[in-house]
Amino acid sequence: MTTIEKNSLRVGKYVDSNHVNTLIRTYKQERWQQNSERIGQEDSLSLFYSIEELEEFLQKAKEAGANGVSVHFGVYPENFNEREGYAGKQTTVFVATDRQETATGITHKNVYQETNKGKQLLAYNMGQWPPGSGVENDDWGLGITIIDKGDKGMVVI
Repeated sequence: MTTIEKNSLRVGKYVDSNHVNTLIRTYKQERWQQNSERIGQEDSLSLFYSIEELEEFLQKAKEAGANGVSVHFGVYPENFNEREGYAGKQTTVFVATDRQETATGITHKNVYQETNKGKQLLAYNMGQWPPGSGVENDDWGLGITIIDKGDKGMVVI
């Protein structure tokens, strides 16, 4: 009997609250403030997806031959009108990928699926973000950040 060894594709790890708070605080101070000023409104700080829809996406990805997901950062164009309030804001998009080790290194190939519009990239986007997103409780259990905007005052987020 031949045994095939399957290598783990794990690349991330679980992190603690301090790690998460540090990442979010640094992002707010080094990117969010400038993004918000540039677009003239508060940019998105997070996105919400239900476990159900993520499980559905992951199942479709597996069925299409994916063994991973790439998370890409993006921005909705200024003329985006598919959903109110999304234009100009940053987002993430999940793309099903097939990670393979080759003689020349690791490759990540995007996974496509057949649709009624032909072969399409298997990807997922348009999460919901607080505040003002219809979420009743905006307490996400994460710390606040005070940003000094110089002569424009301070903001607490």
